[in-house]
Amino acid sequence: MRQLAGNRDTIAAIATPPGRGGVGIVRVSGPGARELGQRLFESSSPGFAGLRPRLLHHGWARDAAGRRLDEVLAVLMPGPGSYTGEDVLELQGHGGPAVLRAVLAAALACGARMAEPGEFTYRAFRNGRMDLTQAEAVAELVAAPTAAGAALARARLAGDLGRSVAALRARLEELRARLCVAVDFPDDEVECLAPEEFAAGVRAVRGELAALVRGFERGRVWREGALCVLAGRVNAGKSSLMNALLGRERAIVTDVPGTTRDWIEEALDLDGLPVRLVDTAGLRETGDAAERAGLERGRELAARADVVLLVVDRTLPLAGEDRALARDLGPGRALAVLNKADLPREPQGPGTDAAAWFAREGFAALDVSARTGQGLAALCDALRARILDGEGRAGPGELVPNMRQARALAAAQDALETLEADIGAALPYDLLGVGLETACTHLAEITGEITPSEVLDSAFGAFCIGK
Repeated sequence: MRQLAGNRDTIAAIATPPGRGGVGIVRVSGPGARELGQRLFESSSPGFAGLRPRLLHHGWARDAAGRRLDEVLAVLMPGPGSYTGEDVLELQGHGGPAVLRAVLAAALACGARMAEPGEFTYRAFRNGRMDLTQAEAVAELVAAPTAAGAALARARLAGDLGRSVAALRARLEELRARLCVAVDFPDDEVECLAPEEFAAGVRAVRGELAALVRGFERGRVWREGALCVLAGRVNAGKSSLMNALLGRERAIVTDVPGTTRDWIEEALDLDGLPVRLVDTAGLRETGDAAERAGLERGRELAARADVVLLVVDRTLPLAGEDRALARDLGPGRALAVLNKADLPREPQGPGTDAAAWFAREGFAALDVSARTGQGLAALCDALRARILDGEGRAGPGELVPNMRQARALAAAQDALETLEADIGAALPYDLLGVGLETACTHLAEITGEITPSEVLDSAFGAFCIGK
């Protein structure tokens, strides 16, 4: 990325999404933003004496020839108290693509260059307005699929993760300083770091790093969405249930067994929790090669699902295939959905009553009618609770690192684990200092204090232009 070379030129971009909208913004940042604003902006006020900081001015954006391009509100935010830490100009006009392109072209003609993806946020990082964890949180906040996912990003945007990592690194740096004293002045009477105290300090930091690493997995469902698979015999109503949960006709529903021969995936929002809802082929013996392939794919998806909704037709006696699948999954991974609760039931023989069998086996079972909507709200509540249960999932506001940060945290944790073993083996303090330095370097990579240029390229290259 060009911006990593340390350019100090003035950049410009459209800061609002592509397409038509009520409002569109052209953003400019850099040392020439103030002068560019004077050339681009024509005030509607007769007594206009120049752009006053942080005050909206009404007027028109114009090109180099003085032609009016759009009616706008102009605001100048001087550095270092701006988003980028530089002088920032925003021209807020109408959201038509042609209008915005014309205003941007005028800014470029006045000496600005086109901003690269993420360059505004990169300049904020470079100018000390945010650390790398906060910069990455900006992109994740923009891309968050639900409000809860956005809350996790906001916790890092506020700097909470960066401060936690910096505090852990400071504790390790203090241990390094005391080691250096012992190494540099071995014959002097200075306070030396006892091995037991050294090991205890390392162990404490390693434990806190482990907790942050676990947060990455705990936050997976908020980032990627939980995988929920609908499984069961043919004609149990899986496709009807999927349509009912989605609130629209997504899966084809007929009375013909085996209508669903492949899997279908759709996104479902459960009160802010993103769910990947998958309908699979119904269980039955078949000679159709395509249907057999669909059944096998369904088994694979069920094996790695966060939750399986085992859908059974409660009007019929419980079949052996349902019992076998339930026992394979176990009550910890499956919820029994007793569908067609609006219809009368056939007589149930001993051991074939679905509700009684699932209760004996320890499964949570819910009566539902995909046709009428009966029990759907309770099913959604139970599904959400099950996804967020188990070992626990991160909730909104918790410190949840992204994949890059989690890898660096794990690397620092591994370095400290090795260091703790080396302390127990009574290695010389100068060698032990190398292990401390390694862990500190990994932590500095998280906040961006020590970060290779290719990491920055990757982090900021994922941004949209204008942010």
